[in-house]
Amino acid sequence: LAGWQDFAQKTQEDDILVVGHNFGCGSSRQQAVDCFKSLGIQLILAKSFGAIYARNAINAALPILGADLSDKDVQEGDRIKVDLLTGQIRLANGATAQAVPFSDIQRQIYLHGGLL
Repeated sequence: LAGWQDFAQKTQEDDILVVGHNFGCGSSRQQAVDCFKSLGIQLILAKSFGAIYARNAINAALPILGADLSDKDVQEGDRIKVDLLTGQIRLANGATAQAVPFSDIQRQIYLHGGLL
């Protein structure tokens, strides 16, 4: 999204957030994950994640996958299909990309709705 000031108002249920590298770095509190879950974000794709943020997201069953889409011309509002098990990404323009798929343990935690 172009502006972050009205991000919460612009998001819709089942949105996929596509961001750059080191997403969530410095966000060690669980609320940093919970806010996206409460907005209905279904997946975050990033080139890389901050370690603590990634652990919190996985534990809370918020799907995150490592994918560099910086050269793929992703636009706000594009429809993206992602296979969490294979990491295959199909973009709105027909292009494909490959994300790092769920690990076995990440898949198990996600399928159980979180660590707790």
